[in-house]
Amino acid sequence: MLNLINLKIPKSKSKPKDQKKNTVLSSGSSIPTRIAIIAVVAFLMGSISLCLQFLNYGAIRKLVRNEVPSLVQLSSGETIYAKAVEPTERSDETIKQFVSDSFVGLFNWDGLVQKNNEQGKLIVETDPGVEIKGVDNNPSRKITSRAYEAAFALSDRLGFRAAFLRRLSLLTDPEVFSGNMRVALIPHYISPPRKIRDGKWEIDFQSTLVTFRKLDNAGNGIALNKTVTVEAVTTPQKPPEDTTELALKIYKIRKSGLEITQIVDLNLGKSR
Repeated sequence: MLNLINLKIPKSKSKPKDQKKNTVLSSGSSIPTRIAIIAVVAFLMGSISLCLQFLNYGAIRKLVRNEVPSLVQLSSGETIYAKAVEPTERSDETIKQFVSDSFVGLFNWDGLVQKNNEQGKLIVETDPGVEIKGVDNNPSRKITSRAYEAAFALSDRLGFRAAFLRRLSLLTDPEVFSGNMRVALIPHYISPPRKIRDGKWEIDFQSTLVTFRKLDNAGNGIALNKTVTVEAVTTPQKPPEDTTELALKIYKIRKSGLEITQIVDLNLGKSR
């Protein structure tokens, strides 16, 4: 029976020599040259497209940051030109206008206030003034209501605003509130702001403080020359409707996003 079983081991067929490949450091099947060229070209085109997108993004950011004003319509219907700036950046004109408005409000004293009566009509009344407590047992003095409001342009850090108000009360003659005296500030020169660091500037303010008395309308002037330091701050641009009247005045005074942090005598002989 065993002879009937024919066991044959098939002979291995050797491949032709021209079909043998060197597989050292090889992985997978080979890629035709045409497909490889297409892949390289596609990669290069993708890289170029990515570079163009980066360049386009940079150009757009530069365009927004530069002098490109946009027309903006306010809720009142008024249209103004505006441009985007960094959060701590302020234009030279904004800084100069803020300092000028602050000093005019602080040093223009006429003993009068304007207010709306119950019918909403604007009327002029005698200014009762705002009492400022003295220090070291000194009696209290008064400053004008307008100066009190304008003083919110000053920083409260380190008690700067409070100290300034006390000093201002000593300079305010009580005759202002009786109508016998008026004081007017006449600005002469406001220097371009000098940037100290991001969000902080220094500016020179030269002016004359003229005092008019009831019996002397010619006036008597003294120089008021100061170097003012201002810093950028954040102020609500649209306060809620239930905000107090005083808070609304404060926001209006600080709407430029600035506050005064230092006022010193101007050194005219100092080189800048």
